[in-house]
Amino acid sequence: MTAPYRICSRCVMDTSAGDIYFDKNNICNYCSDFIERYGHILDKDPEQRRHELDILLAEVKKQGKGKQYDCVIGISGGVDSSWALVQAVRHGLRPLAVHMDNGWDSELAQNNIANLIKGLGVDLYTHVINWNEYRSLMQAFFDADVIDVELLYDNAMLAVNYQQSAEHGIKYILAGSNQATEGMRLPKGWTWLKFDKRNIKSIGNRFGNTRLKTFPSIGTLEFVYYEFVRKIRWIPFLDNFEYNKLEATDILKHEFGYKPYPFKHYESIFTRFFQGYILPNKFKVDKRRVHLGTLVTSGQMTREQAISGLEGIAYPSERALEDDKIYFTKKMGWTLQKLQDYINRPPKHHAVYPSEKMFWDALIKTYRTFKAD
Repeated sequence: MTAPYRICSRCVMDTSAGDIYFDKNNICNYCSDFIERYGHILDKDPEQRRHELDILLAEVKKQGKGKQYDCVIGISGGVDSSWALVQAVRHGLRPLAVHMDNGWDSELAQNNIANLIKGLGVDLYTHVINWNEYRSLMQAFFDADVIDVELLYDNAMLAVNYQQSAEHGIKYILAGSNQATEGMRLPKGWTWLKFDKRNIKSIGNRFGNTRLKTFPSIGTLEFVYYEFVRKIRWIPFLDNFEYNKLEATDILKHEFGYKPYPFKHYESIFTRFFQGYILPNKFKVDKRRVHLGTLVTSGQMTREQAISGLEGIAYPSERALEDDKIYFTKKMGWTLQKLQDYINRPPKHHAVYPSEKMFWDALIKTYRTFKAD
């Protein structure tokens, strides 16, 4: 029997999340868990926040002394990573900006990155993935009917950032990730382990016999190597600031000619098509709920504004969606009928295919046990 539809009275998460539950006030576990886990970060005393930032900055500068760069910052053209780069430069750091180009960058994202790099006077390393290999891997993921096609980009992005840090002897990767705008966890089944190199390889081999030749990838053992042997630290840099996404966007627009996107991660043509069309239609997932729900819970947006932001399709217009359908099918070598056939097929879980998630989970459990002792 299907449970009746419910939506949280505090944020905008609803019963589309399979493991959601509500308290007597109709407040969901997602926003309650978010506040419990990260309230101390969001409500941190400004003086304490500044003190911790000063300690981090001093350590980054110390570790980078005598080197060309003292930190790596991955940039996508989105607000979070752009603001992290701005704050790093403003606080006297010497970052190497790293961009991973998988062939789906929007022209707007390219312009935003170019304006930012020029305005800040920093160096940019761009890793361009071999399109034929990447397209084959994407096709394999589509044929496998798994939900997290973005695992390919995210895994490669992680690998490239760690590789550049190791190559330049850098100990700190300062990421635009933060709890204020993305601290609410994604529901189970909406995403997959981002370090699951085995899952990528197995799906690539099974569908199309695609092997990783030039594709930058990272698995559990590589992660352990970079984090515990090379001692490279991945820091959610923006947690060290009172980060307000709307205010940051306004400053970026005024000082760097930045042009924003309608929704989170829409700097990539594929990501906006994936989140705006594929996820809602094939997997019945609307990521706007998590993104907007986080902003509501962290006090950066009202619930009414979030509900308004959820109205209609996750696109600026039907015309924009149709344009992206044409772009996507042409770039992938599909027909519109093939796209519809894909949408109509039932989803499959990542765990259907070989994976290193059990290995990852066991290592994390062991690490936390020893850390607690």
